[in-house]
Amino acid sequence: MRLIVTKMNLGLWAAAYIKEKINTAVPTAEKPFVLGLPTGGTVVDMYANLRMFHKQGTLSFKNVISFNMDEYVGLPKDHPQSYHSYMHQNLFGEVDELPQNIHILNGQAADLNQECADYEAAIEKAGGIDLFLGGVGRNGHIAFNEPGSSFSTRTRLVKLTPSTIEANSRFFLNDTQRVPHEALSVGIGTVLAAKEILFLASGDKKAEAVAHLFAPGTDANWPITALKTHAHATLLVDMEAASQLPASAKASLDAQMQANPAAEHWVLEVPEK
Repeated sequence: MRLIVTKMNLGLWAAAYIKEKINTAVPTAEKPFVLGLPTGGTVVDMYANLRMFHKQGTLSFKNVISFNMDEYVGLPKDHPQSYHSYMHQNLFGEVDELPQNIHILNGQAADLNQECADYEAAIEKAGGIDLFLGGVGRNGHIAFNEPGSSFSTRTRLVKLTPSTIEANSRFFLNDTQRVPHEALSVGIGTVLAAKEILFLASGDKKAEAVAHLFAPGTDANWPITALKTHAHATLLVDMEAASQLPASAKASLDAQMQANPAAEHWVLEVPEK
């Protein structure tokens, strides 16, 4: 995989990349482009720029199928903090993606396990995910796959850790008791099955998780390290999230920045082993 460090707005960089991927694929109704989509604060700017591209007429979602990463258990779809609401506000309400092509897990399903199995089946029916987008948690979680999750997991019911509940409490009046303690989430294996992966991490609170990519091998206690096993995975970070890179990686980054200070980004290869 590769680590891309940029001084650009992460959301603009990611949205431009997504636009290029979709437009290059020239999707049709018979052969749509399939996206895996995240929620959260890290990707708000990404969605704002995707909306802008659509408004400018340079990006259409008409032949795009999307699968969201996760949803809280127990929240009604119209709850302001549900991921259904988030996606409608940040993307679906302002672009031309067809309603039947939008997939978000139902955290109020009568049978949550069947909901997860049906979700995996829908992804397979769509031909798999072409580009899976995501953010990284402070503890290195991806989607709601917390530390200790197997890298082979598929969409399932998960319990959220205290650190994730605390981090998400800012969306619930800073009250951890208001935050759902369970969610439905795609598994790490679901993410790794995508043809390409692009994850984002911003801010110094994500720096420790980013630095773990350069530790030897993979570590289930840092789910982010699963991305190292994917041939076409990219983690896009800002300077703050790259602040704890090990000395060798930092030296390589510094050398690139000195050689080409005006570059839009700099690339580090992340060793799998």
